[in-house]
Amino acid sequence: MALKKRSFSLSRHRTSVALEPEFWVVLEHEAEKSGKSLAAVVAEIDRKRGLRPLASALRLHALAAAARGA
Repeated sequence: MALKKRSFSLSRHRTSVALEPEFWVVLEHEAEKSGKSLAAVVAEIDRKRGLRPLASALRLHALAAAARGA
C-alpha cells in the first residue's frame, strides 16, 4: 500500500512525514479521543522522540496506542 504524506509545522519548521494509512488512522483516532488536533499529537511525539526519526517515532507511538486500545 502506498504511503500517505502529511505536512506539519514543528518547532517553527515545516516538515513532511510519510506513513502507511493505517498508522495515520490510529494517530487521528488518538487525537480525536484526546480532544487534540493531529498536529498537536505529532508535535508531542516530536518533542519526546530524542534521536529517533520522526516517522519511526510516530509508528511506534501508533503501535503502542493500538495495543492499549486508544
